[in-house]
Amino acid sequence: MTSRTGGELLVQCLVEQGVKRVFCVPGESYLAVLDGLHGSAVQTIVARQEGGAAMMAEAEGKLTGRPGVCFVTRGPGATNASAGVHVAQQDSTPMILFVGQISRGWSGRDAFQEVDYRLMFGGMAKLVEQIEDPARIPEHINRAWHVAMSGRPGPVVLVLPEDMLRERAESAPARRVEVAEPAPSAAQMDWFKSLLTQSARPFVIVGGSRWNPESARALRKLAEGWMLPVGCSFRRQHLFDHDHFCYAGDVGLGINPALRQRIEESDLLILLGGRLSENPAQGFDLLGIPNPDKMLVHIHPGAEELGRIYAPNLAINATPGGFLSRALEIEPPETIGWTAETEAAHQTYLDWSETPPEAPGDATMGAVVTELRRALPQDAILTNGAGNYAAWLHRFYRFRRYGTQVAPTSGSMGYGLPAAIAAKLRYPDREVVCLAGDGCLQMTIQEMGTAAQEGAHVIVIVADNGVYGTIRMHQEREYPGRVSGTWLRNPDFAVIAEAYGFHGELVTEDAEFAGALERARGSGRPALIHVVTSANAIAPGKNLPS
Repeated sequence: MTSRTGGELLVQCLVEQGVKRVFCVPGESYLAVLDGLHGSAVQTIVARQEGGAAMMAEAEGKLTGRPGVCFVTRGPGATNASAGVHVAQQDSTPMILFVGQISRGWSGRDAFQEVDYRLMFGGMAKLVEQIEDPARIPEHINRAWHVAMSGRPGPVVLVLPEDMLRERAESAPARRVEVAEPAPSAAQMDWFKSLLTQSARPFVIVGGSRWNPESARALRKLAEGWMLPVGCSFRRQHLFDHDHFCYAGDVGLGINPALRQRIEESDLLILLGGRLSENPAQGFDLLGIPNPDKMLVHIHPGAEELGRIYAPNLAINATPGGFLSRALEIEPPETIGWTAETEAAHQTYLDWSETPPEAPGDATMGAVVTELRRALPQDAILTNGAGNYAAWLHRFYRFRRYGTQVAPTSGSMGYGLPAAIAAKLRYPDREVVCLAGDGCLQMTIQEMGTAAQEGAHVIVIVADNGVYGTIRMHQEREYPGRVSGTWLRNPDFAVIAEAYGFHGELVTEDAEFAGALERARGSGRPALIHVVTSANAIAPGKNLPS
């Protein structure tokens, strides 16, 4: 075994886990790691703010199913990064946050930027550990990767005292981690078959994580064989082809009322992979809690999530792929009684999502998303953060392939741009488009510098209505006519983009967007399209008073 510093050993452990890149903001507390990264096989992506770096790492975890990795310094660096850790927790995404820390001998003195990270991240991360001995770095890495990917995935925080990173050790890196994949028992599958064959109006809602292209294909095959209507949970729309005859729509914010009624009238609900939390559960009003008013089969890779909110008739601890591989062994009957219902559900979705309603303003998000649907290839990746602008994307864009949607179920503003950068670095040959609101973009706008520096040629579309739209919508409902704290005075985003080295476009009318998008796609640079929209066009079919 070779003697290495803790920083060098840590980098070798990352290489062994297959880590291709790390996202960071540099700090003096982990200089030994930065030194270990120098000349290594791991690419170092330098972000402009730790929240952006953590969101990039979270997006990497979403896209790959293996932990995205972020390094930040102590104190302010860690607190900034907590935004990305929260996304990973709520979205069930594997992620590792490494935090530089004060030297071990100074602990408890309130040293410069000292924080107790077990207290800070204890309610947010699956595991928080401080590495005291460089010889144990491989042990901690092994455990962190297992915890982050197992069961319901999530973030792990590893704290790195700076003096520990400088010490030398003779430990070998841990082997690459592959986690257990829980699967259903034969008895559970017999029970599932019985429930399904006795049903008259089944419905499937898919969501969560631990999916991959193979399990997405298996889902499609199962749906086709049994003519099952499938809805996708909030911001998990890429799990099922929207043009498929079994697709019934997205079960999220702004749900199609006809889809909600169809779910409520179903007699068997199959919840596959997700938790049916607040947004897909329509404010926890879609099902009775704890006892749903229908038969419920809940399949989830984390045993702790089964029965946490709902009391299922059949709880199956399995990954989506583990369940689907067994479900495909069940032979469907020659005649399926709900075929017409499934066909009607898909037609209802098409009617709901085909043509955006008219909206005030000369440039509208309905026209933007319609053009994206026409122009982009099926494998284009779309990202977004939080804001009402995303309602048009969720309703009117047609996601056709697995892995084409990267968005926060946590509702985190500022997520779209960092996520787009991570996606473009992971898949440089695919088109990556970020949709952001004016308030959303300005949470992480500085990461345009990261995109330009790393050659991540993303396209950013900014919906600029001069207002924190979602909050204004709630404000008008709760306190009508009393607008407070929601107006924004915005810059010329296209000019800012040009200053960062982007191609910039300004769109003030619907007719201008197609040409702007074409020029952005052909610019050979990262690009930003500034779309000036009306503050009154708050959601599809819903307008605020003038």
